[in-house]
Amino acid sequence: MNDKLPTLVLVGRPNVGKSTLFNRLTGTRDALVADLPGLTRDRQYGTGEFENRAFVVVDTGGLMPESADPLAALAEDQARLALEEADHVLFLVDVQQGRTGADESIARHLRKLGKPLTLVVNKSEGRPHAQSAGDFYALGFGEPMTISAEHGQGVNVLLRHVLEKLPAIAPEPPRDDGTVRVAIVGRPNVGKSTLVNRLLGEERVLAADFPGTTRDAIAVPFEYDGHPYTLIDTAGIRRKARVWEAVEKFSIVKTLDAIERAHVVIAVVDAQNDIGEQDAKLMGLIAQRGRAMVLAVNKWDGLAPGEREQVRYQVSLKLPFLDYAPVHFIAARHGSGLGELMEDVQAAYEATTREFSTPELNRVLEAAVEAHQPPAVLGRRIKLRYAHQGGRNPPKIVIHGNQTEKLPESYKRYLANRFREALKLKGVPLLLSFKTGDNPFKDKKNQLTGRQIKKKRRLMARVKKK
Repeated sequence: MNDKLPTLVLVGRPNVGKSTLFNRLTGTRDALVADLPGLTRDRQYGTGEFENRAFVVVDTGGLMPESADPLAALAEDQARLALEEADHVLFLVDVQQGRTGADESIARHLRKLGKPLTLVVNKSEGRPHAQSAGDFYALGFGEPMTISAEHGQGVNVLLRHVLEKLPAIAPEPPRDDGTVRVAIVGRPNVGKSTLVNRLLGEERVLAADFPGTTRDAIAVPFEYDGHPYTLIDTAGIRRKARVWEAVEKFSIVKTLDAIERAHVVIAVVDAQNDIGEQDAKLMGLIAQRGRAMVLAVNKWDGLAPGEREQVRYQVSLKLPFLDYAPVHFIAARHGSGLGELMEDVQAAYEATTREFSTPELNRVLEAAVEAHQPPAVLGRRIKLRYAHQGGRNPPKIVIHGNQTEKLPESYKRYLANRFREALKLKGVPLLLSFKTGDNPFKDKKNQLTGRQIKKKRRLMARVKKK
């Protein structure tokens, strides 16, 4: 994020409405929201604008003091890291549940930090301020602000109160800055979050040795080798029969949305577990959506030579439709193979967003046809006349000719491979579209001259006499 923008950090125990307020302040639906505690675990960053002032908002996992849940401890570590970045802390409490022992424990910790702080009493819709705030004066943060994050009540007043104490920075106009959006997807526990943390060089998202650690799609901006990226760590997608939690269903929706918005997808599989049907289905979905893809086979370290050969065989056997996607064998925990992986991510981005000139495409088409002619249909040879670009991300090439609807699939694959090779497209599912030119005279009637009309009448009269 832009370091110059003031940073507001949302903290509080689980299910007090932090993610709802995050979405309200950023004008997005980036944070998962449901009536379930512990839904947010990682830091979620977003930007907001209010009265021509820009700011950063950080949503954190719910703080659960003395919880036995190991993930709760990891989420609390993430929240503490966020608090170190805070210019102002918004401490949320829930008026419907009243002041709790967990609120008091969090308040004691926040007082030690000495950060500028506003106590925010949420879910106060329909209640007088005095009634909503009364129970929370005892937390020792002065006059609480009462809001309803869900309905927007009191949020503008809260923002004015907070932002008037922070540097006033106007929002920058939106621009295409060349940032590459990279979604990291795969089954649970294949090492997606570990890969993100290793690329960033910090423990930015939760990584633990049990599935389901990541529930939301967490977007993290960073720079690698001089190129700006946004990494999107997604929840692991497992078989439908195992998707029983409502939270996990929401996570899958967020993962699919991340795939849709990405320029490039890093599909991660586990070298120490079989590549299964679920891996193939997920990657088939990515290919179907036309996203550029790089395959990362993780946990490669520690495998014997024979086991490595078996993994390579599994990749070629179960993922044959990914012949366009470069494969990298990596160890995310130790960082091996990540440099080459990111080189191919950048190459895939450049390929999927590239503009092709029409003469360039026609030269490739002409060379392909000259090397291997299209087949004849009923004695009449199919002719491919010219090609032009029909779209980007993924790249689409439109080829015009006659009888193109009768081209066999084998010849279409041949053309796709020739274009991919000639244009040096890496990691991109090239789309070919074929169009048959219509006869321009098929719906037009020949207009006869006066002399031709008289001649036609004489001929018709002779026919009748005979």
